[in-house]
Amino acid sequence: MERIASIERQTNETEIQLSLAIDGEGQSNLETGVPFLSHMLDLFAKHGQFDLTVDAKGDIEVDAHHTTEDIGICLGQALQKALGDKRGIKRYGNAFVPMDEALAQVVVDLSNRPHLEMRAEFPGQKVGSFDTELVHEFLWKLALEARMNLHVIVHYGKNTHHMIEAVFKALGRALDEATTIDPRIKGVPSTKGML
Repeated sequence: MERIASIERQTNETEIQLSLAIDGEGQSNLETGVPFLSHMLDLFAKHGQFDLTVDAKGDIEVDAHHTTEDIGICLGQALQKALGDKRGIKRYGNAFVPMDEALAQVVVDLSNRPHLEMRAEFPGQKVGSFDTELVHEFLWKLALEARMNLHVIVHYGKNTHHMIEAVFKALGRALDEATTIDPRIKGVPSTKGML
């Protein structure tokens, strides 16, 4: 069974079409209108071995908030939909990624219980024109809509770009591990019998 999903979202602030293939080749086609976010999503797809297409039009003349938030919502919904009943998945994923002087760790549990814990202090408020507070906004909406437990820790770093880049690479790698089918697992990986 192909684990793919497409999501469309249209509001007065954004219009988004997003498709995700979990068992992909790390290919991305991204038109977000937010260059730094596109760069981060490209890294996420490459390191997660996901195929990701995003076509987003938003009110970026205001700022990147609505577009970033709504792409997080759509990506989370696509991940939840593509996983289906989650039979056979590993469920948990953990990845450390260094990026020069920075080190990030992302741990996920595809538990159907959404939660975000984030421990990161970025030295800069912006990377280019991108507000770094939007990283939290994106990750929170992703965790909420994917219904996953997401822990993000930036252990250290000095360069804000490097720190955020390490987060998105680690996010891709942790989700790649968590979504992997393990043939030893019968049904869903929970003593409850469901996720």
